[in-house]
Amino acid sequence: MIKAFVVGHPIKHSRSPLIHGYWLKRYGIDGSYERIDVAPVDLDEFLVALWPLGFVGGNVTIPHKEAVFEFLDNNKTERAQRVGAVNTLWYEDEGIELWGDNTDGLGFIANLNQNLGTGWDQYVENVLVIGAGGAARGIVASLQDHPLKRILVANRTISKAEELVRDLERYGRVTLEALAWDDLDNALARSQLIVNTTSLGMAGQPPLLLDLEKVPDDAIVSDIVYVPLRTPLLAAAEARGLRTVDGLGMLLHQAVPGFERWFGVRPEVTPELRALIVADIEGPS
Repeated sequence: MIKAFVVGHPIKHSRSPLIHGYWLKRYGIDGSYERIDVAPVDLDEFLVALWPLGFVGGNVTIPHKEAVFEFLDNNKTERAQRVGAVNTLWYEDEGIELWGDNTDGLGFIANLNQNLGTGWDQYVENVLVIGAGGAARGIVASLQDHPLKRILVANRTISKAEELVRDLERYGRVTLEALAWDDLDNALARSQLIVNTTSLGMAGQPPLLLDLEKVPDDAIVSDIVYVPLRTPLLAAAEARGLRTVDGLGMLLHQAVPGFERWFGVRPEVTPELRALIVADIEGPS
């Protein structure tokens, strides 16, 4: 049996086992994927023991992505190096070398492609990314590979946005610009893609309040929050007649590269898989 995992602290609410379990069943693979709760103080010991425990790799979630990045030294993809965090682990050379990647940005772009078609970037000059945490870094790094003019990064603490820009601006030809929170309204008027990477709008959190009347009529609004699926931001964008992309697809698509590495099959993100996760999010009717 091929064994993989997701590690975090806490971890009980992770939907990754549901996603990978669906694929294991669909492709008839003799494998397992399990949640493992590891406190930060025990993380290094856990990582050293992975191969002896029979694991071929796994996923990393909050709060371990940056710590795993540091643990791996040079065994990281260029994507992970850009972002400064790791969310996917696998072994090279039969347990000799543990490697890491960051697939968050890949998942974000694949979600846009599935919902909007692969040519969406031909009509986008300026992107507004709200937030400057780990998810924002992964998304900005992937957007840098597209033919955009400018990526604006707005954050309540502007120093974090400035740090993100400083770390990533040497990659690609897209201009990166850090914005103060007070400049959001002006940025909305010149952005064709708006992305919320913060927790604002998540169940139990205050909504992200933006004046979408200023947004161009052909703009796209994306929210990486997926609980609820229809966040207040997406509801406001729909009411304004804008195209929207919810956050669930990013979760599903970022899981694809890891599954392929561990189990040898590139899985599909299907309507059936999405419906399975939606039913879990919404709970009993």
